[in-house]
Amino acid sequence: MEQFVTNEEIIQRARQNLADGPWNYLVGATESETTMRRNRLAFDRIAFQPRVLVDVSTVDLTTSILGYKIDLPIMMAPIGSLQVFHPEAATAVSKAAEEMSTIHVVSSVTQPSLEETASCADNTKFYQLYIHGDWEWTKNMIDRITEAGYKALCITVDSASYSIRERPMLSRWVPMSRRNPPEPHWQASVTWETLDMIKNYCKLPLIVKGIATPNDATLAVEHGVDVVWISNHGGRQLDHGLGTLDMLPAINDAIKGKTQIVLDGGIQRGSDVIKAIALGADAVAIGKMQGWGIAANGTQGLVRLLSVLRQEIEITMKLLGVTNLSSITDQYVCEAMPTTEPHEMSSWVNMPKNRIQ
Repeated sequence: MEQFVTNEEIIQRARQNLADGPWNYLVGATESETTMRRNRLAFDRIAFQPRVLVDVSTVDLTTSILGYKIDLPIMMAPIGSLQVFHPEAATAVSKAAEEMSTIHVVSSVTQPSLEETASCADNTKFYQLYIHGDWEWTKNMIDRITEAGYKALCITVDSASYSIRERPMLSRWVPMSRRNPPEPHWQASVTWETLDMIKNYCKLPLIVKGIATPNDATLAVEHGVDVVWISNHGGRQLDHGLGTLDMLPAINDAIKGKTQIVLDGGIQRGSDVIKAIALGADAVAIGKMQGWGIAANGTQGLVRLLSVLRQEIEITMKLLGVTNLSSITDQYVCEAMPTTEPHEMSSWVNMPKNRIQ
């Protein structure tokens, strides 16, 4: 028997291991948390339409992002202040990503240094960058990222202002990345012209994280972006936004296959991954679940969490009647009424409430 039978148990152990401040930082969102709940609701409103009498004795979960093969369509999203969940911080995540043969997108506001994280595990790593300085600062960061061996550069574009995240505030706790914040002018002044300068200077493929509309997705394609990352920061930036899965079909139609699509926000189950792929995503990325995994038991906690997700994906594919990810289209899904109230724990109906508060 595994140490953790289900991901419910991993989350419960993470709660036991974390003080109120870090826990609330991980699970909470901005202001009323409406966007975060809509992320979950968007998945809950989608039902499957399975086919039967298909030989699914073998299914293939592999895919590729920017030409890099991964063994399951789940990337590790960039998370700031990982060190408050586990002392190995980003290195614990990269080691788990190596063991599960997937991609870690390393945050620019977590520990340890980008160079140390780059060398800690032999897996494909991308680097996520917030613009926290002038053009000379940006060029220096790009040079460091390239020299360290990262395979792509990810620019987050939905953070022109710091948001109000009330759960950790009520705990009187401030995340590391906000204790000595950089001058907010730099993030607020990033434009498409800034992106063009980065694209022209950087030799790595360019990912733009935080696309939420078809218009901006189209502009991203026009500006030479290699991957459009649909995200609302897990509901942690703009309140009262759409759920990311609700954004996906229109953005997919606008892009018309000209770039790959990654999606995050609200993903809690392997079935969620399949829903995102059915509606046009090439892969998804997880944030909260990544934090829960390492908070429960470091690298091995995250490996176990990803193993559960992998099993859920494989079972969903077999019961849906598909043998590989590329064959999953919108013919396998439809709209339906949700059956649970959406929130950050709503996928786990067996979760004892007194173990996660």
